[in-house]
Amino acid sequence: MKTPREQYYDVERIIEYDFVRATEHAALHAIQWLGRGDKNAADAGACDAMRGMFDLMNICGEVVIGEGIKDNAPGIFKGEHLGTWAPGTIKFDIALDPIDGTTNIAKGAPNSIACLAAASPEEGIRYSLKDVPSFYMMKLGYGPKILRYMERAGVETIRVQAPLEETIVSVAKAMRKRVQDVVVLVMDRPRHEGLVAEIRRIGAACRMIGDGDIAAAIAPSIWDSGVDLYVGIGGSPEAVLAAAALKCLGGEIQCMMWPRDEEERKQLIADGHGEELKRVFYADDLAHGQNIIFCATAISDSPMLKGVQIREHTAVTHSVLMRAKSQTIRYITTHHDLRTKTIYLRSTNREHRI
Repeated sequence: MKTPREQYYDVERIIEYDFVRATEHAALHAIQWLGRGDKNAADAGACDAMRGMFDLMNICGEVVIGEGIKDNAPGIFKGEHLGTWAPGTIKFDIALDPIDGTTNIAKGAPNSIACLAAASPEEGIRYSLKDVPSFYMMKLGYGPKILRYMERAGVETIRVQAPLEETIVSVAKAMRKRVQDVVVLVMDRPRHEGLVAEIRRIGAACRMIGDGDIAAAIAPSIWDSGVDLYVGIGGSPEAVLAAAALKCLGGEIQCMMWPRDEEERKQLIADGHGEELKRVFYADDLAHGQNIIFCATAISDSPMLKGVQIREHTAVTHSVLMRAKSQTIRYITTHHDLRTKTIYLRSTNREHRI
């Protein structure tokens, strides 16, 4: 009997639409908590819907990078098995965040998405999605135009370790802009106060967001986002998910592990990660190989996508589906009839009306 991979050429082309359904269902189930002040309820609802969709998928999915660890929120955690795990079905390593931007959901603010990355086995690839041991990473995200500029120059003019002024001047040259027209995206966090002050001193435009690290790191690679550079300290799992998207978009991210305190630094060294503390990780280091799929559905408006829109009896979702192998980007607008639409939830093992 032939396995699913033998029955179909490039079986990921078929399964990838079920991944989109997983992020759509997470977004549709979470939207009811938009502006309700309860980020954990929203996260739990998104997780329930995403797990439920995976329960219907004939894959062997293993979560290699989950969410919920940082703040003890409801989450889908590392090591979980998703899918039916029926004999002969294709294996996927999965990284996910049912809601990137839970605080935004609670406040009714923009920039929240449901997203996941999936990688099928690839010959010669030991791991596809790297499980970074540090809690946070320092990140520098930029788009294909800047990457091509550096390739033409034959020198890496943008480096995560470099002074910020040097980086912004290089970005201005690459984008053929004045420094004051360069837009830098930063998360609004106390740890970034010095960074924000430096951006303003240099004269670039600083755009601050409350939450949503993944969409923010991807934004410079979206041609109409209006963002040239993303910089700052954010979660390590989010860096991997962003890297998976950037592999598909042709953009780049540079990251370094950023211990929160001396205790975490010592623990990372004790666990054998001392050399990695000095290492710069690029997109291909975090999301390795070509068999990578990334998809996301916006819950509230983000630099990538419009949020869920409710129009009478219809919910409209806006999603993106990307593949690293072909660098194909599909934007998917879906109209869901709320009189008939149901979502399968793990918590009850049955379909529910939205």
